Amino acid sequence: MLRAIHSSSKFARRRRQSQRGVALITTLLLLLLMIGLSLAMVLSSGSDMFINSYYRNFRGSFYAADSGLNIVRQDMMAQILKNVSATFGAGVQPIPPGTDAIVLNYINTTYGGTTFKQLSNSGQAASSWPEAYRIDPAKTVFQIDPNPAIACTTDNNTPCSAPVGAKVFTYTYDYAITAIGQSAKGTERATLTDQGTLVFTANIIPATSLINFAGYGMFIDNFPICSGTLVPGLITGPVFTNGAWTFGNSGTYTFTDSVGSVSGQAGYNFGGSCDQIAGNSDTKSGKTIAPTFQGGFNMNSQKVPLPTDSYNQERAVLDSIGTAGQPSSTDKNAALKDVNGNAYPTSAPTSGVFLPMQQPIDPVTGKPQVDASGKPVFNFTGGGILVEGDAKVTLAATGTAPVLSQVYQINQGGVITTITVTPSAGTPGSGTTVIQSGTTTTTVQGVPVMRDPASGAATGDATMLYVNGNITGLSGTAEGAPAIQDASQVTITAGKNITVTGDILYKSQPIDMPGDTISKTGGDTRQALGIFTANGDVILNNSQADKTLSIDASIATIAQGGSGGIVNNGASIDTLTIVGGRIQNNIKNIGTTTRNVFFDRRFGGTFSPPWFPATSVNTGKNSAVMLPPTANRGGWMDNTSTY
Repeated sequence: MLRAIHSSSKFARRRRQSQRGVALITTLLLLLLMIGLSLAMVLSSGSDMFINSYYRNFRGSFYAADSGLNIVRQDMMAQILKNVSATFGAGVQPIPPGTDAIVLNYINTTYGGTTFKQLSNSGQAASSWPEAYRIDPAKTVFQIDPNPAIACTTDNNTPCSAPVGAKVFTYTYDYAITAIGQSAKGTERATLTDQGTLVFTANIIPATSLINFAGYGMFIDNFPICSGTLVPGLITGPVFTNGAWTFGNSGTYTFTDSVGSVSGQAGYNFGGSCDQIAGNSDTKSGKTIAPTFQGGFNMNSQKVPLPTDSYNQERAVLDSIGTAGQPSSTDKNAALKDVNGNAYPTSAPTSGVFLPMQQPIDPVTGKPQVDASGKPVFNFTGGGILVEGDAKVTLAATGTAPVLSQVYQINQGGVITTITVTPSAGTPGSGTTVIQSGTTTTTVQGVPVMRDPASGAATGDATMLYVNGNITGLSGTAEGAPAIQDASQVTITAGKNITVTGDILYKSQPIDMPGDTISKTGGDTRQALGIFTANGDVILNNSQADKTLSIDASIATIAQGGSGGIVNNGASIDTLTIVGGRIQNNIKNIGTTTRNVFFDRRFGGTFSPPWFPATSVNTGKNSAVMLPPTANRGGWMDNTSTY
């Protein structure tokens, strides 16, 4: 029994001895496995970092090339604009021929070659993506489009093959740019190509141009330096004088647009003395007069000539054009009739209201046409209303859309004539004009129109009210009441003085003014009012109890050799507000505590009160206003793999 136990014990010891070292081998195998895994992770991580680094550098070069395309394309446009002539004679283009070759040479010299141009970095990105680019001159093209080289239109909007008389030039340039981008942290490069067209449009301001005086917020012809002081305040719109401006120290001046004067000096009145200096501010005895010129102060400017024909407004009543001077009694007799259908007398009457209307011939009977009741039928044939003698005029806007009427009430010594103009939508001149005086009413087919001087075609509904005498009172029907209907375009002219006795307001205010909390942009229905006299003053004689007066109009008292101005002959006005502009031969006393003149920015271009005074200005050279160029990208290609 003891021998058996001993034998078993020896076997167990031998078995344990045979398993020694297994743990070491296992540990070594696990260690080897971990080393392999670690190496694999290191290799994988390194490869991933290498790939990411390559991708990052390539994307950097790609973005550098794309940025280079944009930079070069923008510089192409800038260089074209840089080569536009400031002034040029008739038959000369604003962009000189051969400019495309000059620009291409500049682009190749500036951005081509073997040297990369560094993109500017700043802030936190200053050292993160140091990209660079250059262009390939062999693959960069910039040339005028040969079909057509230049597109232009003349003053009557017809195409032209030569630049003589052109008012619009449109240039189209073909371009192709190949840019190579490179990231400075690697050798990777990307090559991109952009191609398309660049379009430039030049609006020509001819050497001789017609300037409508409605384009001024304020124009004063005669203003000798230090002869008077401009009232302080906010003045909007272009401002000009054929004399010199004189500023005082009783308040501040703010001009929102350009200010010009023929004089090379301005006056600065400190109350006891007036300095004359060639500067836009002056300081004396510790006091400074420094007007704010937001649009610049341009002294030594060319003189603006005054209108030469003071009678074309009267002529416009007859022919809707108004370019042939003062009409004779014979001219008026042939064109005008009164409410009873009687022709204007060959010997000029001292009073009366007349319309340009004719009785058409019936094609069947060959006799003057009549309606079913035998009453004569009349067609409106001119541009407005002629009043002989002094008159009081009251304006009113009546009716609701789509039937809107402009009413003119003319009072001559208690004899009241009312004219109601109701245009129809569509063709200019369509609608009805009703003239009523006493118990007589006559309906005229058609309404006053304005016509193109060249073609004679009607360009739009417009009315000239010409009073051959004094307008003794001009106003709306009541304070604050609408006087000018939406879409009505009216100019009121007198041979002598025009006296304003109350508010004259648009039904819808077309412009935004300081202090408005709601935009009035929707109020522009193409309404317009001009008030003009060549031989008198616009006299303010306010009859409104609150001592305020508002006039929505461009007011002109101007003529060659004239002396007209705006003057107050009545009670002092607390606040005078003009929405439009003031154009005067002379500065006169307006007797107002607060004066606001807000320029109607719709005026001065192609839109203004009808037949408003204008003048021709000859600068001796054409000039151009360049519109912002446009880039039409026709193709974009990544050429990296084939370059």
